[in-house]
Amino acid sequence: MMKKSAVLAALSALAQETRLDIFRYLVEVGSVGVPAGQIGERFGLPLPTLSFHLKTLQHAGLIQRVRQSRSLIYSADFGAINAVLGYLTENCCAGHPEICAIPTCEEEVTRSDPPEKQS
Repeated sequence: MMKKSAVLAALSALAQETRLDIFRYLVEVGSVGVPAGQIGERFGLPLPTLSFHLKTLQHAGLIQRVRQSRSLIYSADFGAINAVLGYLTENCCAGHPEICAIPTCEEEVTRSDPPEKQS
């Protein structure tokens, strides 16, 4: 079970419009991830601003970063978001969460191309 302090850090990181948008995009992309530059392009963010937001999400445990050659690839940490959802709904429906049918976020590993930028 996730600690309250970790849940608060995750919720705090998501309580900002740009970071919430970035996180939702990374969830949409799936575990394949996307290079930092592509995230910056999609949201029109200069590198220092992008770096700040990605670092905040990473410190909150919501995203992961791996180096692929010269690129930093970011992806959502599906286990972390499921842990946050689990913490928030732990005692729902009088202690019978199966009644609530609370969904979990599942990784999509078959996607080869990240979603295109929406206008």
